Parts: sequence; C-alpha cells; structure tokens
Amino acid sequence: MTLEVFSMAPSYHGLAIQRIPLKTDLIPAVPMKTLAPSKSKLSTIEAKRIMSVLDEGIQKVGLVTLMSYVESHPEALEGMFPEDLVRAVREHLDLGQALLEGASILQEKQKRLEEGVQEAEEGWYRDRLLSIDLCRASLWPLAHQFRDSTKSILRLLISDSQIVTLVQMQAPGRSPGAQRLLDGLVELRGFLFEKLITSPMEVKEKNQFIQDINRRNERNQEVIDGLQAELAEVLKNKEAEVEKENFVIQELKNHLHQVFKFSENSLLRTKQEAEKQQKMDYRASQARLAKIQQEILALRSQYHNLVMENREVEQALRKKKYKVETEIENWIQKYDMEMSEKQDEYEDLESIHKEEKLQLEELKERHAVLVEEFAQIRAESEINSKKRVEAEREMVRMVKAATLIQAVWKGYLVRSMLRSKRKKKGKGKGKDKGKGKDKEKGKEEKGKEKAAKGKGKGKK
Repeated sequence: MTLEVFSMAPSYHGLAIQRIPLKTDLIPAVPMKTLAPSKSKLSTIEAKRIMSVLDEGIQKVGLVTLMSYVESHPEALEGMFPEDLVRAVREHLDLGQALLEGASILQEKQKRLEEGVQEAEEGWYRDRLLSIDLCRASLWPLAHQFRDSTKSILRLLISDSQIVTLVQMQAPGRSPGAQRLLDGLVELRGFLFEKLITSPMEVKEKNQFIQDINRRNERNQEVIDGLQAELAEVLKNKEAEVEKENFVIQELKNHLHQVFKFSENSLLRTKQEAEKQQKMDYRASQARLAKIQQEILALRSQYHNLVMENREVEQALRKKKYKVETEIENWIQKYDMEMSEKQDEYEDLESIHKEEKLQLEELKERHAVLVEEFAQIRAESEINSKKRVEAEREMVRMVKAATLIQAVWKGYLVRSMLRSKRKKKGKGKGKDKGKGKDKEKGKEEKGKEKAAKGKGKGKK
C-alpha cells in the first residue's frame, strides 16, 4: 500500500486537457421530469453544511491535483508567489524526493527478495524481511511529514485567491486519473445534492413511480411473450409452406428430368433422320456432279471453237485498226502543217493588230482633246447666242419705247397746236365750232392711227 501511494503518477497531463472548475452548483446527472424534485435549493442548515464541506473537499482535491505541476516546475513560479509559499514548496519537494528515494530503495529490496526466495537461506530471508520492515517503518514519518507539508501548502494557497487563480492559469491540466477522481467527486456532489433536496413524499412518489414502471414492464413482457408465441406459430406455418414448396420443386425437378430424357430421344431420332437425309443428298449431289462435268466438257469444246473463230475476226480487225491509225497519223501531220501556217498568219495579224491598236489609242487621245475643245467652243457659242438674243430683245424694247414716245409726243404737239388756235380765233358760230370739232376729231383719229402703226412696227 505504501509503495502504491509513493509511486503515484503525476497529477497533471498535457496541454490539451481542459481544467475543470473546482466549485459548481450544477447537478451533472439530469433526472427524469417525473422524478425531478420540487425544490432547487437546500433549505436546512445541516444540508448546506454538508454541501459546503463537500465543495471544500472538491476544491482541495483540485488544488492537490495541480500541485504536481508546481512541484515539477518550481523555477517557473519564483517571483510570482510569496516567499513563505516558495519556501514551503521547496521543503515539500525535498520531502517528496526523500520519500521517493526511500520508496525506490524499498522496492529494490522487495524485488531482490522475490528473486532470491527459492535459493536463499532462512536466516538471510529473515534479515531481508527485517530490513524491509525497518525501511518501511522509516518511511511512515516521511509520509506524515509529506502530508502535513501538503496541508500547509493548501492553507497558504486557499488564504490567497489570486495565487489559486495563478496556479490554475499556469498548470496545463491534470492526469487522466486525477481528472476521473475529480469528475467522480462532482458527480457524487450531484447525487448528494439531489438526495438532500428530495423530501420523504418525493421519495415515496419515486418508489410508486418505479413500481408503476415495473408493472408496465411486466405487461410489456406479457405482450412480448404473446408476440413471440405468435412469431413461433408464424415460423411454424412458414416451415410448412416451405416444405410444400420443396415438394413442388421436387415434382418440377422430376418433370424436368423426364422432359430432358424425352428431348434426348427426340434429339437422337432427329440426328438419325438428318444422317439419312445427308446420305440421300450426297447421292443426288454425285449425280448432279457427273451431269455438270459432262456439261463442262461440252462447254470447253464450244469455247475452243469460239476462240478460233474470234481469233480470225481479231486479225481482220487488227489490220483495219492499223490502216485507220496510219490514216489518222497522216491527217494529224496535215493538220500540224496547216496549223503552223495559220499560226504564222495569226502572228502577222497579231502584230498588225497591235500597231493599229496603238494608232487607235493615239486617235482616242486626240479625239478626247478635240471633244474637250469642241465642248468649250460650243459653250462659248451658246453664251454668244444668248448675248445676241438678249441684245436683240433689248433693241426691240428700245424701238417700241421710242415709237411710243414719238406717238405720245406728236399727240401732245397736235393738241397744243389746237389749243393755241382756239385761243387766237375766239368764239365763232356753232357751225364753225362743229366743223372745228370734226376736224379736231379727225386729227385725233389720225394721231391714234399713227400711234397704232408705230406700235405694230415695234412688235414686228
């Protein structure tokens, strides 16, 4: 037991393990709604004291599980803790080291004793047991001192909440065993809290509820038994149906076997008939083959005769072909000669055509120049003709105007002369007046006729 206590693994684990809270008012195990207690807080002082003691124990266990990190890294915490705490931690480390050394020595002695049990003498065995007992007895004071040192360190830590917070922040985590211990204590707290807030009436109701559940379970079990019996009967019927189906399958197999035998017989009979038909066909084919060979001989003789006849015809056609080819060759030579002459003539005409074409280009250029000059002359003549027509029209207008002016002037002169004569003669007789008036009218008519003649000449 002492060796197990002294050889305990460190109470912290890697950085991935999260630190759990030391105090909590939550119950981890959530009961069923029908069994949930009516109260949510403790009402009696005794229950509150029990829970406070348990919470304090959980807190101390949490700090103890974090002490391994403080013990293994004292240099990282120097300057952050008070001197008395640092001194207590160092003394605790020295005690732990001495305790571990003593435990290792005790373990080695026990191992040697176990190895030499069979071959060792009785006196040597007793001495070994005595030395082991003495070593174990010497370890108990160290264990008590180690426990007291742990308690003193816990008092120092609990007295200052900032130090506790700093230790919790610095420690990376706990070992799996320490974490399970702490989780078990928290779960125990939940069960104890539920037990303390549950009244006797609620306990009675819970028992009644459990009895109801048991009765319901019994009824369900009866239903299950009935269903299992029905299932067994259904399986039995199923087996009977399977046997019937197997019987039908066997009959079908027998029928299939008979069909197979019948098919074999029919196949054999068909094969024999096919062989007979093959023999008959072979004989018929032999007869047809002999007949065809005779026809082949006759056709060969006919072919030979046709070849001889066609050979003579071919000779005649070859001669005719040679004659036609010679004639064609003569015609080709004649055609080549004529075409060479035509080619020479064509080249001469081509040269003449080129010369005439050059002359035509020159004439076209001269014609274009002449056309341009003719267009200018024609434009000038049109302009001159327009000017001449305008001048003639102006002359006609001037003649008309002059004639009109002369006529008006002559009329004016005649009237002025008549007025002057009237003034000189004075008043005469009525007859003379009438004659004078007739004369004046005649003169006026003559003046008008002259004016009209002048207008007619102007129009012409």
